[in-house]
Amino acid sequence: MNERCQRPACTGTLEDGYCDVCGLAAVKSHKPQSTSQKQTTTPTGRSTPVTTGTGSSPLTNRSRGSRRTGSTSARSSRKQLGAGLISIPELPSTEPEKLILVEPNVPENKRFCGNCNNPLRREKGFCSKCGQKYSFRATLNPKDLIAEQYEVKGAIAYGGLGWIYLGFDNTLSRYIVLKGLLNSEDAASAAVAIAERKFLASVKHANIVGIYNFVNHGTEGFIVMEYVGGKTLKQIRKERGPLPAAEAIAYIHRILGAFAYLHAQGLAYCDFKPDNVMLEDNDVKLIDMGGVRRIDDPDGDIYGTVGYSAPEAGEGPTAVSDLYTIGRTLAVLLCDIKGFGSTHQYSLPSPQEEPLFAQQESLYRFLLKATTEKSDDRFQSADEMADQLLGVLREVVALETSTPRPTTSSLFGGDLLSLTAANDFAPIKPEFRHLPIPLLDATDPAFNAVMNASAIADLDRRVATLTQVTTQYPKSKEALLRLANSLIDLGGNYERLEKILGQVEENDPWDWRILWYRGRSRMAEGKAQEAKKAFDQVYFDLPGELTPKLAIALAAEQSRDFSFAIQMYNLVLRTDPSYVSAAFGLARCLVHKNDRKGAVAALEQVPQSSSLFTRSRVEVARILTSRGKSEPGMNELKNAATIVEAITLEGMERHQLSKQVLETALHLVTTKALPPTSKVTILGQPMEEVKLRLGLEKVLRSMAHLTLGDEKIQLVDEANRIRPKTLF
Repeated sequence: MNERCQRPACTGTLEDGYCDVCGLAAVKSHKPQSTSQKQTTTPTGRSTPVTTGTGSSPLTNRSRGSRRTGSTSARSSRKQLGAGLISIPELPSTEPEKLILVEPNVPENKRFCGNCNNPLRREKGFCSKCGQKYSFRATLNPKDLIAEQYEVKGAIAYGGLGWIYLGFDNTLSRYIVLKGLLNSEDAASAAVAIAERKFLASVKHANIVGIYNFVNHGTEGFIVMEYVGGKTLKQIRKERGPLPAAEAIAYIHRILGAFAYLHAQGLAYCDFKPDNVMLEDNDVKLIDMGGVRRIDDPDGDIYGTVGYSAPEAGEGPTAVSDLYTIGRTLAVLLCDIKGFGSTHQYSLPSPQEEPLFAQQESLYRFLLKATTEKSDDRFQSADEMADQLLGVLREVVALETSTPRPTTSSLFGGDLLSLTAANDFAPIKPEFRHLPIPLLDATDPAFNAVMNASAIADLDRRVATLTQVTTQYPKSKEALLRLANSLIDLGGNYERLEKILGQVEENDPWDWRILWYRGRSRMAEGKAQEAKKAFDQVYFDLPGELTPKLAIALAAEQSRDFSFAIQMYNLVLRTDPSYVSAAFGLARCLVHKNDRKGAVAALEQVPQSSSLFTRSRVEVARILTSRGKSEPGMNELKNAATIVEAITLEGMERHQLSKQVLETALHLVTTKALPPTSKVTILGQPMEEVKLRLGLEKVLRSMAHLTLGDEKIQLVDEANRIRPKTLF
């Protein structure tokens, strides 16, 4: 006996799984699987905590409200693929008609209902879950003529909205692509669908496929698009496996320009994934515009793919939900993610699971920010995202090629060590004054007033002036933040400082500058561990910036976490040696680790063009002759002497350095750590006890001539003690 149809009010029976009255498939329960689908619900977000390779976790849910505006509005440079940092492998050219499928069909494991994502067994029929009519059969055949202009060559792919066909424009003699808009029962519905999508014709961007026309054919509507040759990122990923980090980043960085353009037009792409980016002629292009929707359209269908779509995607398209799909796509290009549509549907593998994420901390932090559960915690614009991704790309390339990739930050000023270091040649210690300051926001209402006040040298006057500016411009964040910064420099009034930062935080808890100045304040207070935590959160917000990594290193060094400080200093220095404070910091930490050779190598990276070059040579001489944890050897002693003779130092500074070198040489000879020899000279003195004593005595008496009072007497006494013993 045939089974009765279980649908309400239907009296039919099932034949071959379909009702002979209503025509619908038998009602069955199926588990949805990952595919391109219309978004109808809001999935559950990430529930497990995130920890990076350095043991840090990003701040989330900074406010109970929703994000008002992004904290940055910088524009990124995307003039070429890879931004000139890497070369992309060239692809062989492909003749368009070689893409035509001989037997176009959709495998059963890829047949899903476009309305509810239910798996489907037959090529044509009705969905057993929602009753939607469907067909996976190609409706256009070779040589069909569409709109009396476009000749169909054949089907080339199957997308979320149906078959995609290669065609030829007989009027303009060029290949085109026909993509279905709607599989409809009547021509009127197809016409409505076309009318709703004609806004796509106004989309014009070098990295977006061109839309030529919209046509009806029977009961179907089609977009007529530019033919783009080459290969999709999905094809490249399938052929080659996980892509090199720099290459994958280059593709995504380049395509972000297309998203910035779409979002500026009030459009959301909705369903971004590797399938929808084509690499052609050493550039990338967004090729599938079928799912594009107006951001302000509450009624339009929203298409997405499980594993790529943001948790909130079903609520409506936004720029931020688009950026989520970009982050997920980059992750897929970089590594194999087990459970991409299930256990890792809204999360990433840990650095313990994925070695690349352990090797490339900044890249991992970028992906975490791009794909975090709460939309307010993500990048808020494609330009902001592109700026940070470009910084990550520079870092990745620098680490992989051992070639620095410096650039000018759009958010921070330059390294302040050369301005803040004292004029004397005392050893440089880690402190908050070395930290670069965020650049002023030119759009802030108090920009000019704050800039003028910040130029006041006297700190008390500057604080008083900035206090007046905050009263005059109550909506200015810059006035409050620069007042907070000046209070840090002034020192002492940390309670007032924290109230000011709290005032900014109340209005915009996502402004990373709050954490920056809070970290700077904690360093000034001597609370290095708290400073490190604050800077670490800035690193999550700005994974492509070097300055937060420098700040973390300084705070870690101040808290005597030398291993972590070395890691961060190295990261900064290998990417951009112009951060000379990183070179000095790295050298200090390596000295603590008793790595004299590494410390010298760090200071050797200070360029001769730097105002601190001479200072770096002085530090090298000190390190080479230091007797802190181990005795220097003969070569180190000779190198230190050579440096002292070569540097352009005069007066007391030269004498002090000469004194240290000669004292070390004398100590090594008298303790028999090194044998005496007349064949080696140190600052003009043979490596013999008597000669070294004479040389050191001369230096001490020269120092005494430059001093007065008790200091002069002490130096003369020391010279008398150090001189060789004689009978007269």
